[in-house]
Amino acid sequence: MSFISTWLVTAIATAIAIAVVPGITAVGGSYLGPIMCALMLALVNATVKPLAEVLSLPLSVLTLGLFHLVINALMLELAGKLSTGIFGSGISIASFGAAFAGAIIVSLASMVVSNIVG
Repeated sequence: MSFISTWLVTAIATAIAIAVVPGITAVGGSYLGPIMCALMLALVNATVKPLAEVLSLPLSVLTLGLFHLVINALMLELAGKLSTGIFGSGISIASFGAAFAGAIIVSLASMVVSNIVG
């Protein structure tokens, strides 16, 4: 899958998370917010997430991999803050619980949408 199609799939998944999770809202427009957050999420997942996963390896081993859900939530929250700070549009997350639920929804929705798109 190319970068553009992955970006659009992640934007759709982020829009689904905004619609489903009560603590996540779009900032800067209902269309532009998820698109900019998806772009920043791709950049964060490419740069920060590998370092975070290596540093949290002992916790991931102790929790049998469940700590990766916490890392995904932190990356979603970081992407939301960076996208609203840099682009002026993105997502606003009210609490860590909303980020945790949003990360799960984004992961599941992007898996389903990417299977549909092909």
